[in-house]
Order: sequence, then structure tokens, then C-alpha cells
Amino acid sequence: MAKITIKDVAREAGVSIATVSNALNDVDVLKPETKRHVLEVAERLHYIPDINGRGLKSGKTKVIGLFVTCMEPYYYGAVAESIFWECQKNGYELTVHISHQNSNMMRNILGKRVDGAIILNNRIERDDVEALIDANIPTIFLDREVQAESVASVLFDSYNAGAMAARYLLEKGFTRIGYIMGIMNSYDDERRYAGFKDVVESVGLKLNDDYIWNGGFERQLSYRAMKKFLTQGIELPEAIFAANDWSAIGCMEAMQETGIRFPEEISILGCDDIDMCEWFRPKLTTIRTEYKKQGLYAIQKLLKMIKGEEKGSIIQIKGKIIERESVRK
Repeated sequence: MAKITIKDVAREAGVSIATVSNALNDVDVLKPETKRHVLEVAERLHYIPDINGRGLKSGKTKVIGLFVTCMEPYYYGAVAESIFWECQKNGYELTVHISHQNSNMMRNILGKRVDGAIILNNRIERDDVEALIDANIPTIFLDREVQAESVASVLFDSYNAGAMAARYLLEKGFTRIGYIMGIMNSYDDERRYAGFKDVVESVGLKLNDDYIWNGGFERQLSYRAMKKFLTQGIELPEAIFAANDWSAIGCMEAMQETGIRFPEEISILGCDDIDMCEWFRPKLTTIRTEYKKQGLYAIQKLLKMIKGEEKGSIIQIKGKIIERESVRK
């Protein structure tokens, strides 16, 4: 079957090629009924526009690219979903690029296959960031602080979240405090741990190496790390701060299987406030990071930059403690 062209749509709709082009590109020069008729014909004929060709003519693809290394844990999917719905509302398509190859990602961005990029991918190197700045391509980073005319960052205030967690547990009277780390060398984990450590050490306490575990922001990894710790006969910490809620839940599951009671024996504090916090028993006390809004803020900022309404800046999202049942009163 021959590919349907814009000429076929124009012929079937009884209008000019220019009219079809205006309807497809949402140019506000047509009567609503004409535009509706053309779009109905295009849909009936299964016409697929040539995005690259359209981009060459208009300079715009009406496509936003989200560049990540994975879609797990839950956080990535929540961010992608909030970006997708805002794109739909504003007439943009969203393409999600999952890759560990920075060269592939950069080809898509620098090749102008997208009008703007949202990046949550630590494979992007400093040289890549400089290339994006030089190319003046609207870009939002969710995993590092970068600011230029065409580049912005939308980030959790993870340092403050870690500091808030430490203050909260210290105010409860805990002195033997553990920490379940996230993904090594990631922005959020480094900043969260730095804030936590600074506050703990500011009151003259020292974090015990036996009470620091690698959880990788993952439920299973945290479960295994805690299960191993509980077999070593080391004195238990009084409280644990987990770098995210899935790590906290994995830790709690290991404790349940080992017969450790919480919060009676160990108090647990998570971070993010995922839905599971309300379902798990006891309900998880956590820091609400507003992670579902991060994608929304990012795409709203990006669209304004694409339109030339705003320049790059650094936006930080504050968190707050949500008290439930997993920390001893």
C-alpha cells in the first residue's frame, strides 16, 4: 500500500495543501469547522506527517524528549507520567529515551529531533552539558545543578531533606542512628547524605560505619543489606533514615522476618512519601519530596524556555515531614 501523502489528504478533503499544513500544525488561520474536517480526513486516511520534514520547515518538531537510564524504581514512571500529561495539554508529543549510551542521547538532542530535553541520566558528562549550552537547546536537568540561558535544573532540596531527617530523629532523642544510602554518586543521594551527616556531626555524634548500608534506592537491595546486618550480632541502631521509601520498606520487611519490632525496637524514617507508605503496617513516617510535581515543574519551565518566555534557572523543591507510625513517639 502506497504511503498517504499530504496531497492525498488535500485532495480527499477538497482543500489546498497549505490548508492541510495549517490544520496539522495548528496554525490559527482556519475556521474551526475547516480545521476539524481536515483533521478528520487525515485521521481516516491514516496520514502520518513526516516529522523531520515538518521540523525542517517550521524549525519545530512539537516533540519533547525525556532521557533516562531506566524506568525503575517507581519515581521514574511518576515523573514521566506528569511530563506526558502536560505535553498532551500543550500540543506536544513525549518520547522517552532509555539508554546508557550518552552518544545516542546527544545525537537525538543535538540533531534537533526534539524541541527540548528533560534529562535524568547520570551518563551525560560535563562535556555533553557544555555542548548543550553551546547549541542553545532548551534543556532541563533533574539530576544536577546547571544554569545557563537555555539550561535549567528542577531539583529536590535533598541536602535540606537529609538535614531535616537528622534533626527530626535527634529531637526524638535517638543517638544511634543508621542510614540506608541510595544510588552511589547520584545527586540526590550525595546531597541527602551530606545534609544528614552534617547535622548529626554538628551535635558531636559520629555515624557508625556498621549503621550505613547500600540500598541503591531499591526495595530488594535494602532488604538484603538489612537481612545480612541482622545476622551479625551487632547492637541494633535506635533509628534508621532511608534515602527513599522503597529502601525503608525493604528494611522493614527484613526486620519483620527476623522478629524485630518497629518502632518499639527500631524507628524507621523514609523519604518521598509514595502511596505504599499508607498501606504498609506500621504506616511509614517519611519526608514528602513532592516528587510527582518535579516532572510537572520541569515541563512547564521547559515549554516557557522553548517559547522564549523564560531563561534557565535553578528551581528547588522543598520537603516536609509526614508523621505516621514508624517512628517512636
